[in-house]
Amino acid sequence: MVNQENYYELVAAELDRYAKVPDGVLLEIVTRDGACMWLWANEDGPEWEKEEITDSEAAARLCADCPIRSVCLELELRTAGEDTVGVWGGLSQEDRRQVYRAWRARREGGGSS
Repeated sequence: MVNQENYYELVAAELDRYAKVPDGVLLEIVTRDGACMWLWANEDGPEWEKEEITDSEAAARLCADCPIRSVCLELELRTAGEDTVGVWGGLSQEDRRQVYRAWRARREGGGSS
């Protein structure tokens, strides 16, 4: 069974494949293919948009079937880091901050294979 800390490490490790992809390429993919970008670009906000839900619930609902969750998460970790807010890459801001710490350690050579 995977505990929370190991989960964050596993998520960070999965992002290693994007380490050399330029920011501009990641941004293009997210804005073109991201489920959330498509919804708002087409003025079709999610049906639950006016409901009071947590970041975790929003992430589960909006990002569940998004084909580019990891690309989105990689871009957000690069651009906002620990200062991130809201839902990105299928994670709440609290979970993403935990992933960020593991991701940063890997990128600084403390765990990247």
